[in-house]
Amino acid sequence: MKKLVNNPEDFVRESLEGMAVAHSDLIKVNYDPAFVYRTDAPIQGKVAIISGGGSGHEPMHAGFVGRGMLDAACPGEIFTSPTPDQMLQAAKQVDGGVGILYIVKNYSGDVMNFEMATELARAEGIRSLNILIDDDVAVKDSLYTQGRRGVGTTVLAEKICGAAAEQGYDLSPIANLCRRVNLYGRSMGIALTSCTTPAKGTPTFELGDREIELGIGIHGEPGIERTNLKSVDEITEILTRSLIEDTEYSRTLREWDEDKGEWVDVELINPPLVKGDRVLAFVNGMGGTPVSELYLVYRKLAQICQQQGLQIVRNLIGSYITSLEMQGCSITLLKLDDEMIRLWDAPVKTSSWRWGI
Repeated sequence: MKKLVNNPEDFVRESLEGMAVAHSDLIKVNYDPAFVYRTDAPIQGKVAIISGGGSGHEPMHAGFVGRGMLDAACPGEIFTSPTPDQMLQAAKQVDGGVGILYIVKNYSGDVMNFEMATELARAEGIRSLNILIDDDVAVKDSLYTQGRRGVGTTVLAEKICGAAAEQGYDLSPIANLCRRVNLYGRSMGIALTSCTTPAKGTPTFELGDREIELGIGIHGEPGIERTNLKSVDEITEILTRSLIEDTEYSRTLREWDEDKGEWVDVELINPPLVKGDRVLAFVNGMGGTPVSELYLVYRKLAQICQQQGLQIVRNLIGSYITSLEMQGCSITLLKLDDEMIRLWDAPVKTSSWRWGI
């Protein structure tokens, strides 16, 4: 597999160096430990939003650092969780004195390291909360997680919660908002091809020329079925029906209880989508998918939503959470309320996402 790369071991650092030079008006990069942060951080009196995860999913998360989204992002090595010291140093850099919200994808390494970072930050007097995103309806458990994986809804939560922080929301209301976004979001993806990490140089899994993987994870984890190649309408139908027909989903997650000063188990329930719901429809490319093909997916998605009585009031089409050069896509449907719509429409200015400014 051909790659634009020097030494694979330097891949993440050199990518960050290029990003820092290209967008010096918006971001700065700390290299040891590695994190990307807003040039105007810290902003006193503003809740700081921090996320992160393994590299290879760009533009998420570093491409979303800026006004109206993230205050900082912590990139790990390719498909590898960042470390607690990255998150702690990022928190110190962007803390505006009123708290940090960590937005965490539900992968075992991310969950463990962000929990440690929360405890470390609190030990240093930085008020911190973290909210898990676990929106992937494809599988209950996978190679990298217990429970559903965190995927496309992460992007939407970063936009909506970033806008809330920009508008002066306090930490607890932003955490509650982020939790609500997660409960209202559902995602599922498909792979047409594998991807290749720079260090390995060979595909992470094998797919035949006429095979596809339904329910793929963003690290190449197996989905629910390997099947023959189908038309884009058939694929879109499978993905969309899986979201619309997903029943009530109940599970227990750990969250920090500020009153008790400890981690507590919280039972959360995702309500199913129902006729009449207003939704944001997000068609995401996995890194190697042409935008024209994503619009083919959106075309069919819109038809199905109309048939099922779901009203698409906002949409997003493009490659926002990727898996290196994987060909494929994911669909996210997020039930919206008036507050979410207002925050979604708020201005944003990052290296990879700009409107209203």
